[in-house]
Amino acid sequence: MQVIVHGGAGSPADEPDDRQQVLDEAATTGSEAATPTDAVATAVNVLERDERFNAGVGSAVQSDGIPRTDAGLMTDDREVGAACAMPGVRDAAAVARLVAEETPHVQVAGVHAVDLADDFGVETGVDLRTDGTRERWDGMDEVAPPAEAPAQDHLAWVRERFGRSEAGTAVPDADRRDGGVDDNYDDHRDHRDHDTVGAVARDHDRFAAATSTGGRWAALAGRVGDVPQVGCGFYCSRAGGASATGAGEDIARVTMARRAVAHLEMGRDAGDAADLAVEELADVTGSEAGIIVLDNAGGVGEAYNSDAMQTAVAGAGADASD
Repeated sequence: MQVIVHGGAGSPADEPDDRQQVLDEAATTGSEAATPTDAVATAVNVLERDERFNAGVGSAVQSDGIPRTDAGLMTDDREVGAACAMPGVRDAAAVARLVAEETPHVQVAGVHAVDLADDFGVETGVDLRTDGTRERWDGMDEVAPPAEAPAQDHLAWVRERFGRSEAGTAVPDADRRDGGVDDNYDDHRDHRDHDTVGAVARDHDRFAAATSTGGRWAALAGRVGDVPQVGCGFYCSRAGGASATGAGEDIARVTMARRAVAHLEMGRDAGDAADLAVEELADVTGSEAGIIVLDNAGGVGEAYNSDAMQTAVAGAGADASD
């Protein structure tokens, strides 16, 4: 079994060596699994349970003060499952797998996804906050509206903060995509805001990909990004698989993971497919992202245009190219 994992695209980590050890453990654990689906589910769960990553424990907090998790999983035979907007669910990838294997659906959301998880023995009611996320939430420049406040009150608060540092000035996404950004825009982005985790596995000619996230900081309550959207945060075909990370709205706008796999289908190797997917996202949106890719020749690719993205590879052909 060949496995590559990522811990999110963003700024350099405060504890890169510790994070790398967890990533190495996740890749190694996944490479010992019996099937590609087992491999990605197991690898991602190692990362969901470590508070250093923005998935599961350590998830971002939304405007009502509640962290919610999302995940998606796909195999090369088009088996797909996704679950999103789940409060209190650490093992989001396990719920995505449940949707794929136990329901006739592609995606289940919100409290109903939590109920499904609970009914199948996935732990619910987990406190996803950490000391670090509590401190960050408490340190926001302005207290968020009460959870029961009208949605427009939450939206006004979100518009000033989503995707930006607590000290930075919000710049509308439309202005950024049109190039209307002041010279200090880079100082306004919240580089911690692009974390997510993912894995891609290959066993001979079979593939699986999974991606899991705790979302982005200061998002509107109930916001769902790219991660649980098939073709955006994750995708697989017989040509290979991909897992993306970064600015979720823009990843969804360009269906980044599907683009990477399409390049594989057209004969590109994993390294080229990863590079092209990141370049295309940057050309269209100007955003930061990263992606990991495996191809059916055993090639491994990774690419990112953020300051950093940590990965780990285990199993056959354990070399990544970027």
